[in-house]
Amino acid sequence: MSTLTTSLHLFPNNPILRTKLHFPSFSTRISSTSYPINSNASLSSIAPLEAVLFDIDGTLCDSDPLHYYAFRDMLQEIGFIDGSPIDEDFFINNISGKHNEELCNVLLPDWEFEKAMKFMVDKEALFRRLAVEQLEPISGLNNVCKWVEDLGLKRAAVTNAPKSNAELLISMLKLQDFFEVIVLAEECARPKPFPDPYLKALNALKVSPNHTFVFEDSVSGIKAANGAGMPAIGMATRNPKQTLLDAGASLVIKDYNDPKLWESLQGMIQQKLPI
Repeated sequence: MSTLTTSLHLFPNNPILRTKLHFPSFSTRISSTSYPINSNASLSSIAPLEAVLFDIDGTLCDSDPLHYYAFRDMLQEIGFIDGSPIDEDFFINNISGKHNEELCNVLLPDWEFEKAMKFMVDKEALFRRLAVEQLEPISGLNNVCKWVEDLGLKRAAVTNAPKSNAELLISMLKLQDFFEVIVLAEECARPKPFPDPYLKALNALKVSPNHTFVFEDSVSGIKAANGAGMPAIGMATRNPKQTLLDAGASLVIKDYNDPKLWESLQGMIQQKLPI
């Protein structure tokens, strides 16, 4: 890709120290005031670029359809909405991007919390069985990962997904050696859309939000990134472009091969000026 080649000539390789992939666990919770919060963060504010953060579900891989199938079948089994299957609009509006604890209240408000969480655990197990058979990376993912690596940028995965899901997806995508850190929302004080998971990633990588941007596919994820002071590039895997822009995305792309993405990345590296 000519864009990639040009960028590498302008920014000499600077490999960062490789560390074993880990799930950071801090003895103290990170406050939402750990970094200045800037809900109006934009790509033009990054100078110089030092790190890139990625969501997992819907951002590294098109996993939302598998979550949809798992929820549809299991909710129908328990007689949700009188046994009628949920449709894709219901999934997008009520389920996608939300943390399982939140979904207990959204979907099963009359159940005891322990019983509702058991349902979520079983649903995640069904999702993983489906993922092993059907998961595919977002088109162009390898290209953007190579770009990140060749520029020596720090990187982390930040997700609302449970640890077992995160480990499986990253393993299936062969990204175990790519990510230095994986941050799980379940190990933070608050999940996305709160900024806590992204603040934790910044802290673990020891980078400033002023030198970092995020790839996200959900409204909650974009709000979390913006809340942590970082701009987000929205991945229109399933959510409509306008929905992501309304949530605060600085740019929306269809996949990692989108010419708009590479134009932006090249401008970011070339000029370190507004793109």
